[in-house]
Amino acid sequence: MRDHRNAAEGGEKAHNPWADAHRAACLIAADPAAFGGAILRAAPGPVRERWLDALRAALPPGTPWRRLPPGIGDDALLGGLDLAATLAAGRPVARAGLLAEADGGIVVVPMAERLPTGTASHLAAALDTGAASDRPARFGLILLDEGAGDETVAEPLADRLAFRIDLSGIGLAALQADPPDPEPGPEAPDPVGDLCALAEAFGVASLRGPILAARVARRLAGDRPIGRPDIVTAARLVLAPRATRLPAPEEPAPEQPAPENQAPPEEPRAEPPPDDAVEPAAEGAPDDVVLEAVRAAIPPNLLDQLLAGRHPLAAAKAGRVGQAAASRTGRPVGSRRGDPRRGRLDLLGTLRAAAPWQAVRQAEGAARGETRRIVVRRDDLRIRILRQRTETTTVFCVDASGSAALERLAEAKGAVELLLAEAYVRRDRVALVAFRGTGAELVLPPTRSLTRAKRSLSGLPGGGGTPLAAGIDAAVAVALGVRRGGSRPAIVLLTDGRANVARSGEGGRARAGAEALQAARALRAANLPALVVDTGSRGEESRAVADAMGARYLKLPRAEAGQLSAAVRAAL
Repeated sequence: MRDHRNAAEGGEKAHNPWADAHRAACLIAADPAAFGGAILRAAPGPVRERWLDALRAALPPGTPWRRLPPGIGDDALLGGLDLAATLAAGRPVARAGLLAEADGGIVVVPMAERLPTGTASHLAAALDTGAASDRPARFGLILLDEGAGDETVAEPLADRLAFRIDLSGIGLAALQADPPDPEPGPEAPDPVGDLCALAEAFGVASLRGPILAARVARRLAGDRPIGRPDIVTAARLVLAPRATRLPAPEEPAPEQPAPENQAPPEEPRAEPPPDDAVEPAAEGAPDDVVLEAVRAAIPPNLLDQLLAGRHPLAAAKAGRVGQAAASRTGRPVGSRRGDPRRGRLDLLGTLRAAAPWQAVRQAEGAARGETRRIVVRRDDLRIRILRQRTETTTVFCVDASGSAALERLAEAKGAVELLLAEAYVRRDRVALVAFRGTGAELVLPPTRSLTRAKRSLSGLPGGGGTPLAAGIDAAVAVALGVRRGGSRPAIVLLTDGRANVARSGEGGRARAGAEALQAARALRAANLPALVVDTGSRGEESRAVADAMGARYLKLPRAEAGQLSAAVRAAL
């Protein structure tokens, strides 16, 4: 089995992330448009620059290399009217956009996790058609993903790129020379079928996954037939980072009981297989060696999510810094026809709208004896479309009752401090509600001040009964106040779900549990996003509360603050 696995992995004794990343760079350089490009998840630094240098060195001399500026407009991206040349010539003069300039080469997109939806749509359309504004634009796209755990590149754009490379855990010492090519192996009679079976086994729903993997396998094979090592390498490079589930183990077929008075059939004597035999696989399914080779290449963070039973694509998408809302102030994101008295005039947009008509208008003006150089009419006027971002406020609702109170409070305090440390980037705030004894208390009003939070959290007491309904009610009141103030609220409830104190302060599990479910349904009716973190050893009560809330449920006993903080960011 060991020899087969080494052969399946192209002669490599162990999975080497940098070797795979380098191989992906060489494949992209060979045909950027065919493979679409790659998502490169890494912080700015020497490791990322080393990979970009490897890609640039593998490209033929003179290959276009363009970097997408932040906030680029549609005209600069796709091409359009050259305003200065049009006004000077008195006739429309077109100019090529950045994508057309990159035809046959590479486009690098920094901070791709924050790419505006419109720009991502234009890039996806150009990848599909190979053109931008009727000009050839066949290029490879390198998306530099610099986001935190919950910020991701838009999936419709990521799906069009063959490779997803994660260099976040690789140091300079791990960088090696060029990877070896896969060794020739047994010819695969149905390589496309094998890749489709692997995609099905790992939950890759999009057909682009196996299609791109087939292109990689064909390129790796070159002039020879596609072999098993080519399939494994292609699946490792393309399908493993797209996995949404782990292959289910095969269940043994139930044995049929022998009829009475009949001896069981004698097992045939098995002859030893030849040395070069390949282990048979179940029809329509990849064999165990191939599955393990691909599974070994799943990025560790993705594998952790799959083992936890969470779909990686269900994580929060880019844009958690706030949702865009129409406003009279904010960042300009385009322009539209309108009255400048009811908005801010977009001068360049107005001139672009007027420029194609100058020759006609000047001729009409000359006939009337007018000599205006530029003629602008009401229909040309454009006003800016502005967007402002609303902050997100995470309301922690923490069960401070019982013997495990100190542990839960420590987890909550650590998570609050970690989230606050990122507030300056995410424009977020946090609040903390604690419930114990006979009621709930707003311990920390919504804030992004780390100093204030530490001061408020330092003396938080614990112990006593569990007034779960009162805690949910208090968290809902805080969240609704946040919403009225224009922020986006989200509630994180940390509890074991075992309510034993009613709203009146009286004890009794039956009444307290019924009131807790009632409060949870009220939260759901208020349309508030929520996450229930089960901190108990049993899960029935907490899961029932999460179902009543319509909230995500996360079983996280004995969680560290870092794990809890990451789970909150990913879920909300």
